[in-house]
Amino acid sequence: MCSPKWKVKVGRDNVVKPSSEEWGNYPYISLNSLNPPVYSSNCIAIVAFPKPAIMSSFDIATAREKFPALNQPQVFFDNAGGSQTLGIVIDSICNYLSKTNVQLGATYAVGKKSTASYESGYAAAAKYINASTDNIVLGSSTTSLFRTLSFSLSFPAGSEIIISKVDHEANIASWVDLAARQNLAIKWWSPKAGTNPKLEASDLKDLLSEKTVLVTCTHASNILGTIHDIAAIAEAVHNIRGALLCVDAVAYAPHRHIDVKALGVDFYCFSWYKVYGPHISMLYASLTALKSVKSLGHHFNPSSTLQDKLGLAGSCYELTASIPAVLAYFGDKPSESWAAIEQHEGKLQSTLLEYLNARSDVTICGEPSPDTKKRVSTIGFVVKGRKSKDVVEAVDELSNGEMGIRWGTFYSVRLADEILSLQYDGVVRVSMVHYNTLDEVKQLIELFDKVLGKV
Repeated sequence: MCSPKWKVKVGRDNVVKPSSEEWGNYPYISLNSLNPPVYSSNCIAIVAFPKPAIMSSFDIATAREKFPALNQPQVFFDNAGGSQTLGIVIDSICNYLSKTNVQLGATYAVGKKSTASYESGYAAAAKYINASTDNIVLGSSTTSLFRTLSFSLSFPAGSEIIISKVDHEANIASWVDLAARQNLAIKWWSPKAGTNPKLEASDLKDLLSEKTVLVTCTHASNILGTIHDIAAIAEAVHNIRGALLCVDAVAYAPHRHIDVKALGVDFYCFSWYKVYGPHISMLYASLTALKSVKSLGHHFNPSSTLQDKLGLAGSCYELTASIPAVLAYFGDKPSESWAAIEQHEGKLQSTLLEYLNARSDVTICGEPSPDTKKRVSTIGFVVKGRKSKDVVEAVDELSNGEMGIRWGTFYSVRLADEILSLQYDGVVRVSMVHYNTLDEVKQLIELFDKVLGKV
């Protein structure tokens, strides 16, 4: 059940009262600790506006305060599977369900509010990546959005698609199926085997041809953490007339600011629940790519926008309406917030990578340097003579389950099997984000010393 929220009227004679109609789903400061509410005739002003959690000078304590789940002993180092959710996002979802949970498009009062909240979610989502609302659609997951997209594209038989083997299966399986359905040829984009496989635009020289219609790849691997130069890859792909680039950004989005126009991508997809928000995902299509997408909606419905074409019955109302709260968290200057986040995450990954690189029994899978231009703070590694499963379970036991790391292939099975030669056991994965602390990293290192022995 959601806690009651209060809005404070500004002035000498302040009155604390329940949030007003006009406050809507916008995030606000919670005063639920004032129970019963306090009335003060001496107070000059209390302003109940959302306060940015992140500013250009990063304050980890302030950031952590915004995530209710962090108020417990658990250390969350499994963020690549899903980040913790902002309190203001949780409040927004609760507010929608408790006050405006009706069907969209109605003309009565609550119906109008519900529709406005939903539309504001779409507007915020588009703004977040520097796109138009016409060019995005929200859905349940990146996997489902790629699958839906694959049924909306049609290419001539004999055309070629290039599929990266570094990717999560979400950005592979749908295209393999598409190729089978439409009699397309698959060319596999497979970097040289080794511990740091990386997708380079130059790789495409021998793969692209006049028959290429689609290239798929990841912005950053969910095992390796290595960042790929998507702008350069897009430029190479677009040297072939009509060729489209589809990018999975799920493992990249929690760590860096996104501008789809600067990247030059055709399709770009990520999940908001990896970016501190609700369990909902977003697919972008460029103006050119949008023309290639046929509508899967009812014949009598509009079919001009990506939402029209692929949204079908629409995205989850309350989750869509909560997306503006994610943007509010990053403040009025998101580029500064993201720069601060990158700097902080750089310290986290530098500390852990320094430790792992110093161990002769550890092999890092992915970019070994802590350079934030080359990698994000998702770190996968293997230990000589030890199963990844055994390492993680030993950490679980020593920490009483309070140090949340994982082992496995994380749906990047082709990468693990065919390029890294890891098979089922996969890697030990530590995936950090900006609300993690250096103290948490040091605690983990102490546990690794106990499990693996000191260097």
